[in-house]
Amino acid sequence: MLKISKLITQNVTVANLTGKRHLLTSTRRLAEVDSSSVHSNPDEPIDITNPFQKDPQQCILCKHNIHPHYKNVKLLSQFQSPYTGRIYGRHITGLCKQKQEDVEKAILRAQQFLLMPGYHKDLDFLQDPKLFDPEKPVRPHKY
Repeated sequence: MLKISKLITQNVTVANLTGKRHLLTSTRRLAEVDSSSVHSNPDEPIDITNPFQKDPQQCILCKHNIHPHYKNVKLLSQFQSPYTGRIYGRHITGLCKQKQEDVEKAILRAQQFLLMPGYHKDLDFLQDPKLFDPEKPVRPHKY
């Protein structure tokens, strides 16, 4: 923009003498030169992704693209307390809202079809690896 304004101030007297066409063509040439030099100028900043940006947080089911189903009792039992059969909340499991609702619906449906016990965790699944630690919740309690 600065080059165009310098060219206009230099060519004002020339434009008065030679006419307005010369001024317009010279500014067009300068604009063409500026647009081509923008891409080849090594001093210009380059658009790159931020290397310090953290990955967006995802729940474990979204990360591995797992959809809870009531027949997958082994997966659903990990979101159930082994002592009381209570379904763990979002603040403990670390699931997103949608997946937590899907897990709760699937557990209730599996319990209705008698695929899962309602008051305790099935003994076959007590030795399964933990997806989360119920003793250290993702979001602590208020009290």
